[in-house]
This record gives sequence, structure tokens and C-alpha cells, in this order.
Amino acid sequence: MNPEDLKTYLDRLITSNLKISTMIWGAPGIGKSSIVRQIATANQLEFIDIRLSQLAPTDLRGLPVAEDGVSKWFPPEFLPQRGQGILFLDEINMAPPAMQGMAQQLILDRCVGSYVVPDGWFVWAAGNRKEDRAGVFDMPAPLANRFLHLQVEANFESFKAYALGQGIHEQIIAFLSFRPSLLHKIDSQQPAWCSPRSWMMASSLHDHGLDLAPAIGIAASAEFQTFVQMYHTLPDLNPIFEGNGSNIPFPIEPSARYATAIGLTVHAVDAHRAHHAFRWLSQVATAEWVQLFVSDLLGLMRSRGELGILAALIEKDPSIQKFLQDYRQLVAL
Repeated sequence: MNPEDLKTYLDRLITSNLKISTMIWGAPGIGKSSIVRQIATANQLEFIDIRLSQLAPTDLRGLPVAEDGVSKWFPPEFLPQRGQGILFLDEINMAPPAMQGMAQQLILDRCVGSYVVPDGWFVWAAGNRKEDRAGVFDMPAPLANRFLHLQVEANFESFKAYALGQGIHEQIIAFLSFRPSLLHKIDSQQPAWCSPRSWMMASSLHDHGLDLAPAIGIAASAEFQTFVQMYHTLPDLNPIFEGNGSNIPFPIEPSARYATAIGLTVHAVDAHRAHHAFRWLSQVATAEWVQLFVSDLLGLMRSRGELGILAALIEKDPSIQKFLQDYRQLVAL
């Protein structure tokens, strides 16, 4: 499943109050931990992230303390004691077998030592796969059988929707629109390689004029720099947003077309600018480019509370209405 499908599934587990232990499998850097954190925030749940690979069995079970001649286990402070939330066991299969065995009791019985997981808490876990060159141990069959197993893959459309909402640099988004295969590409010869996580880091570097190679690798960084040079040849978008773009042609090169479509999306900060951009693009570009623009734009307008205003402007615009009549099946509003 893609990240959006994963979010939907996890959200349904919460809204249905299904406290079934759940294991999320996926390559490193695709945002497994971030997705679970977002789900917790969206549902107003507490979130505790435990990296089992960094713990010893006694760290999870607690310390034995004598009390009235009996040894009792005092649980660690990082385990939840009350309330509602998600207890997230990250990198579970990077933990050695002894640690996984201790986690098995927590997952199966919702307790370890004298500690009991509060009723309001979900117990979920995540891990990488062997084929991703991650240093993982085999998960014992009894432990694996206690989980639901969800497989998540990197997906550019899901990443793009997230990136647009998070203000990731438009040149990063435009480049990956043109080269989506570089969203996640492990390079076994380099310590730095492309993943959604490393592209987020690359955006911060690019904002400050720093080299992207330490985040995404030398080859991807060189290709991105070539793309940035092309970016400077794009038409000025300001006249388009002002409704004065009738003499501005749509670029010919595919890379420049992707860059233009993303630039129009990112800089359409209100419904009126979005309306002018929509009208211009519908007049100079084919339907597939308009569809690309519209699919990204609608989510942003909705998040900004401008979608109703935009819909009203489009409804009153004869040229856009004519375009929509001709291409209703491709461009769905």
C-alpha cells in the first residue's frame, strides 16, 4: 500500500477501537514513523516512540526491587501509565532476539514484568526489510503471528501532497515530478541516497544554498543542479497570476513543463491567483498538464479555506467552463 492507504487503514483501526498489534513493513526513509506520529496527532492521542534496538531487556522489563521480602519489577518511566495513545515499537527487527522476546510479551499479553499497558493504548511496531540492506534480525514466527502485517511502499503522489502542504522547496517538488524514480533509490556504493526523508533534508539544504549531495548522493545532486539551471529559463509567472499571461507560451521541454505546473501550484496563494493560473494553463496546455495542476491545487486550496471561492470564480469563467466541457473526464473538480 502507499502512505495514504496506510494512513487510512491505521485511522480505521483507531476509529474502530481495534487494539490489534500492528506491524508496518517498509524500506528505510519512507516515513513510517512520521505517518504513525501524524495519525496520533490527528486523533489527539499521545505518542511514545521506543527504539527497541537501543534497549536491553532489563530496560524494558524494569529493575527488580525488594519489597516486603519479595522481588518486584519497577517499570521504566518511558512506558505509558494512563490516558490514551500509541505505543510505537520502532525498528523492532533491528533488536536482537533476546530483546524481541521481551517485546513479544508486551505485544501478546500487553504486559511485561509487573507493568500492564493501559486499556486506552494501541501497540504498533515498524521495521525494515532484509532486501533494503537494513541490519535486521529474523522475526521469530511466534512474534510475527501476533501482528497484523502492513506493507508500505514509497509513492510520489503521496509524497507530493505532503510536500506541498509542508512547504518543501518547489524546485525539489518539480524535479521529483519530472524524475519520480529518484524519490526512493538506494545506492549501495554511497552512504547518502534518495528517500522521502533525505529529500526533506535536501529541501532545507537547498533553502540555505548548500550542496544537496550529503543528503541525496552525488549523482542525484548533480542531476538536480542541472534541473535548477533550467528553472531559471522559465517564464515569469507573475503576469499569469495577475491575469495578463495571454502572450506567455507554455514551455516545450517536459522538465520545464513540470516546473511550470508546480510553480503555478506553489505560488497560487489565494483563489484569485489560482483562478488566473487555471485559465492561462487551460488556454496554452493540453488537458493532462491541466489535470496535473488541478489535482495538486485543489488540496492546497482546501487546506487554505479557499476552495469555495475558487469554485465560484471558475463557475463564472466562460473559457474555463468551455475547457471543462471538452475535457470533463480528464479534469475532475
